[in-house]
Amino acid sequence: MSDKNINPEDTTSEDLSGDDNLQSSPHNGRGCSVPDNGIYGTSDNSFDSSATDGPEKMADHGTHVEVSENKEIKNKSLSMNPNPYPQKKKHRWMPYLLVVLALITIILASLALISSNFGVGGSLGSSEKVAVIYVQGTIFSGNVAEGLGYATSEEIAGDIHRAAADNGVKAIVLRIDSPGGSPAAAQEIVEEIKKAQAKGIPVVVSMGDLAASAAYYISAPTDYIIANPSTNTGSIGVIWVFQNNSLSNKETGVDYYVAKSGEMKDMGSTWRGLTDQEKEYADSVVMDSYENFVTEVSEGRNMSRGEVKALADGRIYTGTRAKELGLVDGFGNLYDAIDKAAELGGISGEPKVEYMNKASLSRLLLGSDSKGSNETAKQSVSYFEESPYGRLLA
Repeated sequence: MSDKNINPEDTTSEDLSGDDNLQSSPHNGRGCSVPDNGIYGTSDNSFDSSATDGPEKMADHGTHVEVSENKEIKNKSLSMNPNPYPQKKKHRWMPYLLVVLALITIILASLALISSNFGVGGSLGSSEKVAVIYVQGTIFSGNVAEGLGYATSEEIAGDIHRAAADNGVKAIVLRIDSPGGSPAAAQEIVEEIKKAQAKGIPVVVSMGDLAASAAYYISAPTDYIIANPSTNTGSIGVIWVFQNNSLSNKETGVDYYVAKSGEMKDMGSTWRGLTDQEKEYADSVVMDSYENFVTEVSEGRNMSRGEVKALADGRIYTGTRAKELGLVDGFGNLYDAIDKAAELGGISGEPKVEYMNKASLSRLLLGSDSKGSNETAKQSVSYFEESPYGRLLA
């Protein structure tokens, strides 16, 4: 025998690698390993010389068995798990998250645009500003969406109130395009104008195409009025219109029975005309409102009541004639009015302009040119347009 077989201690690590692997293998109990001499009762410490390279072949055989068993286990695992190579789960929620983030971005951008360009309620932000408030359409007291051909006292007075409450607003401009409307609504707006002036905030009017009757009513008490030479303004006066359909009803066979608590309770109804007593009363109501109108013009324009009444017969004046009569102060457009307001408000340099009601979502979505929006407006103001008591207008 060779020394290598007699002295296993001198065996190199490479020679014993097969045995070591077999002994350390977790499948040692089931695989083929080198027989233990003690078990088989052989006193010879060496292997049979006829078994050339026995341990290596045994080790190779054991490794082969172990690989076979590993393959068998792997095959079983494959049968149990058809997808042996686990993949990362796809983030199916990612597209939805991106859509939500895009919507949030659009909403925030829209709010910023509305806030900066259209004006919002509450505080208007930085200092040294001129607030511009539009008065467009028939003036009356009510609550109707903007952009439908009407200017309500609630909206206009509310805008003036919010502007005056902002310490940054140094002056207010009313941009007016209106044929007039309700004297009561004009009085509500005038009240807020005077409250703003009491806080030291000047109010300037910029007249567009038309600023007549009640529209001039709210202009008179302001600090400065700018018009165009061809603006139609004035029409200082009050009118109360009644409609009598009794003749038409008689021809069509329509008859009415009216139960009333007083003789004048149905005054102004369309089924009959006015009595002489009712006509006298209607004239007195009109003159009461007229006197209030004259008072506002007299005080606002620093004119005597006689001077005002001399030109307050309801006629329209051009901007040029109105300036000659002292009803307006100067000529110019909206931006001239803004500059004048900044001057009166003590603003140095270019003022920041805040448009309180230049546009609104209802105006953008519906639009005054839409037939549907016009019908909606008529329904909303039917109580004003179709009053059973007639319409008292200034």
